[in-house]
Amino acid sequence: MKLPLEPFRIKMVEPLKIISREEREALIKTAGYNVFKIPAEKVFIDLLTDSGTSAMSDAQWAGLMQGDESYAGCRNYYNLQETVEEITGYPYVLPTHQGRAAENILFSTLLDKNSVVPSNIHFDTTRANIEYLGATALDCVVDEGLDAEIEHPFKGNMDPLKLKAAISTYGTERIPLVCLTITNNSGGGQPVSMDNIREIKEICHTHSIPFFLDAARFAENAYFIKLRNEKYKDISVPQLVREMFSYADGCWVSAKKDAMVNIGGFIALQDKMLFEKLQNLLILREGFPTYGGLAGRDLQVMAIGLKEVLNEDYLAYRLEQVAFLGNLLLEAGIPIVKPVGGHAVYINAKKFCSHLPQSQFPAQALTVALYLEAGIRAVEIGSLMFAYRDNGSGKWHYPELELVRLAIPRRVYTASHLKYVADAIITLYQNRNQLKGLKLVNDPPFLRHFTAVLEKLD
Repeated sequence: MKLPLEPFRIKMVEPLKIISREEREALIKTAGYNVFKIPAEKVFIDLLTDSGTSAMSDAQWAGLMQGDESYAGCRNYYNLQETVEEITGYPYVLPTHQGRAAENILFSTLLDKNSVVPSNIHFDTTRANIEYLGATALDCVVDEGLDAEIEHPFKGNMDPLKLKAAISTYGTERIPLVCLTITNNSGGGQPVSMDNIREIKEICHTHSIPFFLDAARFAENAYFIKLRNEKYKDISVPQLVREMFSYADGCWVSAKKDAMVNIGGFIALQDKMLFEKLQNLLILREGFPTYGGLAGRDLQVMAIGLKEVLNEDYLAYRLEQVAFLGNLLLEAGIPIVKPVGGHAVYINAKKFCSHLPQSQFPAQALTVALYLEAGIRAVEIGSLMFAYRDNGSGKWHYPELELVRLAIPRRVYTASHLKYVADAIITLYQNRNQLKGLKLVNDPPFLRHFTAVLEKLD
């Protein structure tokens, strides 16, 4: 199998150490079988998330030394604003300390308890920020996006018919915005096509509904378009990115993904009036509008990372690295979401743990088993994250997809690390019938998976 070729050299290393299985068993039990509660130094390979876990470049480290820590009007803000406008075409930029803060400020301004927000598939923090306000987060992904086995180039697409049905059902007065997540994280890191972005924009424009992109992985999505749509194969990534953003009224971005920084985010807009409304709330929650909860040095490395991520050599390597892990698993017969997504490989836990019902949280059981087997931390994207109980009947409703996400931090791990991950998963698969389910002991009302406590079933 062809190894992914890193388009960079390694200048600095951080030691890794794997602790004993006995210590891992004690830790996971104390953590309530919740990998979020394990100290990071007790993890060997950390695939919990690609958010804020990237290795920064030499240019970004140099940028840290160029931080202007003035309270108001620091030069790093203007560097960021110019970079975002150059990339997206949006002139109005509000920095935030991360993506969920951007979501909170936008939704708190536009939504009320009667609001309905359609998307392809809302990710956990987006859904939580919407539901915390009493509003409804509505998933409208294409049917192919809910089938892990189907090979489709753009399984992240929103279904235009489902969106039109939502508008017809709820009326435009209850839909303050439509958002499209690129790439679609909860659905396997699957990309959204340019044609779909354009079509959703036209539907929103017809009904005078604002259209936003949740664009944490905008560059990866653009590169997928270049690879999978013949019409765009000769178009540069910056041009593709600019076209994607041209169809939306604005975006919010967790810069901890494609901007390759450890902290940061922003909202970018076409509309000056909305910008001024959001700015008022940002001052209350994040700080002055030219720093938005960040140090000047953070703003500088964000501006640098936003440019670096558009490099096509890097993007080719990034997608090849993720595909390398996915192909190792496919060759061993491991059920994963196909085709392989942009930032992570997603194991289909419904098939991997077919003997466990969703009421026993099979994806979380597999996540725990992977830590016990090899010191690898992944994350569950399934029943623990998304199942909910009906307030009237008390009946549980479970998501279509029951996944374990192996999110690969940018510029951090090598092919040998990923081979180690694959070997551990293959061993678990060979003994999969021995995996035991879990039950909830403590069920928090929002973002359950971060703090829930579970027990192992006999």
